[in-house]
Amino acid sequence: MKSKQFHLDELAQLVQGEPIGQTKLPLYGLASLAQAGPHQISFVNAEKHLADAQRSQAGALIVTAHLRELLPQHQNFIVVANPYLAFAILTHVFEAKPSKRGIEATAQIDPSAIIADDAYIGHYVVIGEHAVVGSNTIIQSHTKIDEGVEIGSDCFIDSHVTITGSSKIANRVRIHANTVIGGEGFGFAPYQGKWNRIAQLGSVQLGDDVRIGSNCSIDRGALDDTVIEEGVIIDNLVQIAHNVKIGAHTAIAAKSGIAGSTTIGKNCVLAGAVGVVGHINIADNVTITGMSIVTKSISEAGSYSSGTGQFETNHWKRTVVRLRQLADVPLTKLVKQIDHMQSQIESIESTLKLRK
Repeated sequence: MKSKQFHLDELAQLVQGEPIGQTKLPLYGLASLAQAGPHQISFVNAEKHLADAQRSQAGALIVTAHLRELLPQHQNFIVVANPYLAFAILTHVFEAKPSKRGIEATAQIDPSAIIADDAYIGHYVVIGEHAVVGSNTIIQSHTKIDEGVEIGSDCFIDSHVTITGSSKIANRVRIHANTVIGGEGFGFAPYQGKWNRIAQLGSVQLGDDVRIGSNCSIDRGALDDTVIEEGVIIDNLVQIAHNVKIGAHTAIAAKSGIAGSTTIGKNCVLAGAVGVVGHINIADNVTITGMSIVTKSISEAGSYSSGTGQFETNHWKRTVVRLRQLADVPLTKLVKQIDHMQSQIESIESTLKLRK
């Protein structure tokens, strides 16, 4: 594939930055500070990276005005307010994008399906009745789009994805390999020692600019839809159960699981391996740290954690013993001990005041 070439001033214009130095310097790609060569550009977004930047052979650096002053050994810069954001924008400039369009001969498409003329349908894709695929959308090989599914414009659907349950996918959505959207929710009614399956009659709605990693499962609702609002980003290996609602621009890291009928607000962050029980509400702007278990609703923004961090093994064992001992003490006795300690503290404080 032919490499892309841009001049320094062209890249600066794309990120609304100020080019400094050789404005016509040809640049062929982005690279890390350690690996960048004289015709590549890198970025520095904090003083802690200055040593690496000083050693870097990069042809140009994306920096703030302050960081530029600290790098006199470099001559070529793009000066911006947010170097990391500028770097993120430029990754799309140098990204290799699929250019193929049309329908591969091995694809199986129902005659009632509506496929945009500039979409791409890969080998062995199966598309069901009345499905819709929007403009400039790419569907890679071996993907299954069931009847009634609607996919918007500028989407990317990777290989071996299944989209079912009449799911509705908005625009600029990215879904990576082996993910299932709209599968049957885990709904059963217990009766006389048996589990009676509840037919899942709802669907899934994905908003604009949603990104879903590989090997995820987002189940359709039992009655109402499972809803993922615009700008939500979901890492690999995430399970989202039926009737869950996730607010705009929330981020969910790998191996997290969200049980049914839970609502998560906007701009939340769930770190890796977080577990969330069903039928609770989490407010906007909440961060849940890694491997936490959320067992009740959270009504105020902030950061929340559960569990204990790592200890040296012997320390951890002693801590477990103390926790068990604490659990064996009746709560009323603990309260009395705390009250007694509080009284002693107040008595000592009074004595100290009198001595003054």
